Amino acid sequence: MTKLSLEYVVRQPKIANENPPLLVMLHGYGSNEQDLFSFADELPDELLIISARAPQTLMYGSYAWYSINFDSINGKFSDLDEARESVELIANFLDELKEEFTFDSNKMFLMGFSQGTILSYAMAFKYPEKVKNIIALSGYINQDILPENRKQEDYKHLDFFISHGSVDQVIPVEWAQQAPAFLNQYHIPNVYSEYPVGHGVAPQNFFNFKKWMEERI
Repeated sequence: MTKLSLEYVVRQPKIANENPPLLVMLHGYGSNEQDLFSFADELPDELLIISARAPQTLMYGSYAWYSINFDSINGKFSDLDEARESVELIANFLDELKEEFTFDSNKMFLMGFSQGTILSYAMAFKYPEKVKNIIALSGYINQDILPENRKQEDYKHLDFFISHGSVDQVIPVEWAQQAPAFLNQYHIPNVYSEYPVGHGVAPQNFFNFKKWMEERI
């Protein structure tokens, strides 16, 4: 297997298919490619599943797409230049996947959690031609890393499943709640749901996004 620009793990489709749908997973801050991949065996058998590892090493087994810094003046803040660089890395990685694997680009899913979700939103708005269905778990839209010029017609094929924990202690649920109104401005289909958990994925959340995916495969 060719070495690509990001480390990754893969689950081949369990059902033989020359042109399977693709799911790409982007983990959260301080996690790794095995995190969301723990769902893989429970997801639809048709899928080719690839889970990518973020480029920055925090410690052994712990990675980030961009730095989150803390200081006495600004408190907690994100390195948005690094975030933008990671959007480009992910875009390039998706191009590399086309060279390495055969899949149906019309049935492409991008799943993010937390930091991975923030970048999934940015990917969808900057490179809408590279993605289609976005599963946005426990994240929010950071408009500071979206392109300035956004044309509604570029986004008409996009579709979003958004979910958040109602007692999330890491990313306030109010931030996530802003996403549907933002997407509606561009007439982008989306569903939004909350679950009585913190910064994580509730079992019912898993079943709901799995059903959402099955309807789009």
